[in-house]
Amino acid sequence: MPGRLQDKVAVVTGASSGIGRAIALAYSAEGAKVVCADLRPDSRNDASDSETHATTHDTITSSGGSAIFVQADLGVADQVANVVARAVEEYGRLDVMVNNAGIGIPDKPQPVWEVSPEDWDKTQHINSKGVFLGIKYASAQMLKQSPLPSGDRGWIINTASILGLVGATWGAAYCASKGLVVNLTRAAALDCAPHRIHVNAIAPGYTESKMTEAIFENADRQKDLEKAHPFRGLGRPEDLAKVCVFLASEDAQWVTGVTIPVDGGYTAR
Repeated sequence: MPGRLQDKVAVVTGASSGIGRAIALAYSAEGAKVVCADLRPDSRNDASDSETHATTHDTITSSGGSAIFVQADLGVADQVANVVARAVEEYGRLDVMVNNAGIGIPDKPQPVWEVSPEDWDKTQHINSKGVFLGIKYASAQMLKQSPLPSGDRGWIINTASILGLVGATWGAAYCASKGLVVNLTRAAALDCAPHRIHVNAIAPGYTESKMTEAIFENADRQKDLEKAHPFRGLGRPEDLAKVCVFLASEDAQWVTGVTIPVDGGYTAR
């Protein structure tokens, strides 16, 4: 039986580790051809001890799927444009763009008055500008393409955060960057809707990954966070990947401009 994303061409940024890796693997399992974009191909950020050290694109191809890796700083316009161009060069079109690459809250607590302009700019460079550039170049390419049989021209999915929906102490730069993603998703969806390009976002809660590993080094802190989720516990990258499969499929044909929290009920409190 064909997969839900059979023969679609998908770019996943930040695909070398964590949530991005899980999305890329899930897309391939559903029949997509995947362009993995990141600063480097190795999966150094995966937290699970059982995780293979094979790169994401090698894992896909060794399982019979189709994938390539493109090196890119996702906050640099020319490099994001090149990622899209490589997808088209390799596979002929672009159907799905997942703007997932990002950085987290610094390990050192920083109230807003201690945030340096350099740290602020670094966070916005990838978390905000990177998403904007991904939307910009992906939508421009999708506009050049004939619609698929469903009538849709493309699907764009952005990784926001629950901290783009609510605030957090010591997280001014991060919260601001992810809040931008939430509202940019709405605005871009309105621009793209007449052309049948979907633009949606996911808002991960606290998820088991290398990015959050430092937070969980304190056992009491981890217990507190687990209790803050009504489902009790922490999310897994695979939880996010399943939602991203839905958002890139015809099942989401009437969905655009929304941010879906995948957070075990965290934002329902």
